[in-house]
Amino acid sequence: MAPVERIHARYLIETPLDPAAVAEVMAGEQSCGTFTRVEGETDALRERARATVEAIAEVAPAEAPSLPNALLERKGARGPWRRAHIDISFPAANIGANLPTLAATVSGNLYDLGEVTGLRLESLRVPAAYRAQFEMPRAGIAGTRRATGVASGALVGTIIKPNVGLSAAETAELVARLCAAGVDFIKDDEVCADPAHAPLAERVPAVMAVVRAHQERTGKHVMVAFNITDETDAMKRHADLVEREGGSCVMASLNWCGHSGIQSLRRHTGLALHGHRNGYGALSRHPLLGISFQAYQTLWRLAGVDHMHVHGLQGKFSQADSEVIESARDCFTPLTDAADDRVMPAFSSGQWAGTVPATWAAIGSDDLLFMAGGGILAHPDGAAAGVASIRQAWSAVRNGIALEDAARGAPELAHALAFFGKP
Repeated sequence: MAPVERIHARYLIETPLDPAAVAEVMAGEQSCGTFTRVEGETDALRERARATVEAIAEVAPAEAPSLPNALLERKGARGPWRRAHIDISFPAANIGANLPTLAATVSGNLYDLGEVTGLRLESLRVPAAYRAQFEMPRAGIAGTRRATGVASGALVGTIIKPNVGLSAAETAELVARLCAAGVDFIKDDEVCADPAHAPLAERVPAVMAVVRAHQERTGKHVMVAFNITDETDAMKRHADLVEREGGSCVMASLNWCGHSGIQSLRRHTGLALHGHRNGYGALSRHPLLGISFQAYQTLWRLAGVDHMHVHGLQGKFSQADSEVIESARDCFTPLTDAADDRVMPAFSSGQWAGTVPATWAAIGSDDLLFMAGGGILAHPDGAAAGVASIRQAWSAVRNGIALEDAARGAPELAHALAFFGKP
């Protein structure tokens, strides 16, 4: 008899109860059972379909509950508030090739369990045959490099600013300046998709006209990630427009389009799919609630995205550098050993030439999108100097040269350090 394929999930829980008992509740709740055995729940059925508790490892307890729990409060629970890592495996046959149901199985009602005062999905692993039933990236790292003509070095990108308010013509004028400045990649902001003052029906043709003109002059194709976030049929129409105009990339806000929406978009278009994770902080910032990036990006990679945002080192957001580093490494790690489904991490938020050394030291790779808004557009000598300063910084770190030393022969880098690096 062939072995049963199983999906493995690891959780961190907090509870005043016995963690082993809570683990069994978790396994039953997310497979064939509930808090007690019900009619029809035979031993044979449970053997075939029930999730299995694989391991329990207690860690140091908490002094107080992390989250409120009305049920435990009604029961007068007083602690100690025990914490444990719980490994549970789920039969893949319970789920099938169904991404929304996979997400509902490994998280779903678990967050509402009355037995816990904290629960976080920490990691998710899927078997190779199961992964093969889902979408693969169409571009990934290698395809993104081919499309942009950047064979080596970090891809230098930027974000259209102002975020909203520019007309289609004004956006195209800005894109023309950015292309001339030497960027490899330009993206819309997540809050600018199809506004009345610059609808995609006008913005895409206007922008792609200048991108094509730049390519005709220089041979360089600048990848533009148009934000087509919308309902599914509209996203398909928008992607078709981008493709007709010679574009190579579209962007979608993953959390708000949903797994099935992104899957449908992936199956519809061969364009690179730039996955923006805005809203992820609501799922991740509390250490005893939500989902870690490893599990989060696993689900979205099964939907077939090509790029994943990880924020940036020494950036403007709340994540510690260690979390950004771990997230980038997750993107570089194949989900299974059977295929190369790595995706390109997109570093963004407060990035400029001065954050390059920390990025290189931590990641040791330039297979990434290094996106700077103010770091390019606010450079005192203009956008072209901003791009040059970032490229000079990458060249320096790859050759083991300190930025201050490299800046002696690189005025763009020197001015960036003086301007952005001042207290």
